[in-house]
Amino acid sequence: MSDVDQQEIAKFESMAHEWWDPSGKFKLLHQINPLRAGYARRVLRGDEYASLEGLKIVDIGCGGGILSEELHDAGAEVTGLDRSEKIIGVARAHQADSGSSVDYRVQSAQDLAVHAPESYDVVMAMEVLEHVPDVTDFLSACVTLLKPGGTLFFATLNRTPKAWALAIFGAENILRWLPRGTHEFDKFIKPSELSESLRALRTPVRDVCGMRYAMLRDDWELCADTSVNYLGYAVKAQAE
Repeated sequence: MSDVDQQEIAKFESMAHEWWDPSGKFKLLHQINPLRAGYARRVLRGDEYASLEGLKIVDIGCGGGILSEELHDAGAEVTGLDRSEKIIGVARAHQADSGSSVDYRVQSAQDLAVHAPESYDVVMAMEVLEHVPDVTDFLSACVTLLKPGGTLFFATLNRTPKAWALAIFGAENILRWLPRGTHEFDKFIKPSELSESLRALRTPVRDVCGMRYAMLRDDWELCADTSVNYLGYAVKAQAE
């Protein structure tokens, strides 16, 4: 594991005990979780409240399991991966209370791709691209994990002045929604760059939309503006 990995892991381990506190340091993840899960359901099943029964999903960088448990509750068979044993411990502790059967593992996407290629209908890479040391290598592993015709979902931050102003200066330094140092601007990725990388992996992007904070409702919503937060999906080509 590289030094960069260790630094990223240490950031989140330091606040792991707050993962399931909806008013704590991970409040943002709790707020956007229904948005992310609803988007995935619409893409996969045509309805944001539809069952995901019959789908095999791997949630990469699952953290404490907020999204993993949501997908499990929707009926999917879910594997949750994280590089931190401490954070997976938080996920398993919550699982003991929730009764979910998510398969949590301390493992990288790259390692799982070696042992289980083309095993998943869906790969989730939500709020993780901006934390990995090698985006190209990570995306290659994600695509390898997908069955032909499988769907990769992603959510990350655009590399724009507006994203720096809102996601780093505003969210970390002014509003204190996130601890200082959570994000590094040079790791943000433009949608065009992500699309180009996935096209080279024969997994073209099918949709990208923005996410924005609705201040009056203290909640998040989908929008057309992708200049800060954005999410979308790509579909792996069928086998020839």
